[in-house]
Amino acid sequence: MILTTTDVIQGAVIDSYLGIVTAEVVYGSNFLRDFFASIRDVIGGRTASYERLFEEGQRKALLELEQRAQRLGANAVIGIEIDTGTINVDQSGVLMLITATGTAVRMR
Repeated sequence: MILTTTDVIQGAVIDSYLGIVTAEVVYGSNFLRDFFASIRDVIGGRTASYERLFEEGQRKALLELEQRAQRLGANAVIGIEIDTGTINVDQSGVLMLITATGTAVRMR
């Protein structure tokens, strides 16, 4: 399975476009991670725990995208975009959302 952000794959011919595929990964907030991130916010610097969380989330979203494309009979997903956001649950809770979207194709 080829996953790419480009609209074309050099040397490949797309036989059919199978549709848009999406994948979502949602993480709940974590008190300790949030606490240490707030300290980093005050003193400056990178927040490694959140960086690892987003890296893992992007990897999982791409894996889910690939699996959903395979179910459609695709052997590639083109034009992939990854987006991140938050969902406010209540005044004390936030969910982190990572989405991946692309076009499932069959190519030769």
